[in-house]
Amino acid sequence: MIAPPPGGFHPPVKRSVTIAAHPTSISLEPAFWAALEESARARAIPLNALVAQIDHLRIQAPDPPNLASALRSWLLADATKRVTS
Repeated sequence: MIAPPPGGFHPPVKRSVTIAAHPTSISLEPAFWAALEESARARAIPLNALVAQIDHLRIQAPDPPNLASALRSWLLADATKRVTS
């Protein structure tokens, strides 16, 4: 049997970030914001810088997803890589 995530389920939260000097709003669930913040801390870079790096990778894709989807996908891949390493 499965269980809900710790703290339960939460709707997306909209936050503003700056990418290449342009403010943009992103809606992510709190767990994804926390994971992004932790990933930025682990790399010793600001959250905006990490989001900008992921955005740069996203726009190079043949069929770029929206930024929120790209962030979620990147976080899942990063977490999977750390678990299997």
